[in-house]
Amino acid sequence: QVQLVESGGGLVQAGGSLRLSCAASGRTFSSKAMGWFRQAPGKEREFVAAINWSGGSTYYADSVKGRFTISRDNAKNTVYLQMNSLKPEDTAVYYCAASRAAYSTPSRSPVEYSYWGRGTQVTVSS
Repeated sequence: QVQLVESGGGLVQAGGSLRLSCAASGRTFSSKAMGWFRQAPGKEREFVAAINWSGGSTYYADSVKGRFTISRDNAKNTVYLQMNSLKPEDTAVYYCAASRAAYSTPSRSPVEYSYWGRGTQVTVSS
């Protein structure tokens, strides 16, 4: 079992930055691929970024590539999402998720993730 708690969300002006953190409990964190997803009001949950178990491979949605950076610290059981040059369209609830399988290639599909946090709100004002 993996339990996830996100933090770091808030209100920021367009062009600003935020760093989200996702703290995980459980002994299997270091073997899991981790993903960040987001959901805006009235929209479906969408993929933002993912990282493999070692941190050696990262994947991004086209909409955030070059602005967001995903990273992890397995010693701290934490995954991060550094968000720069934020835009109003980045406004959403951001969720972190842990993969179902161990040592798997990260997926862009939420169905491949079994464990989810409750989310943290990010609001970008124009």
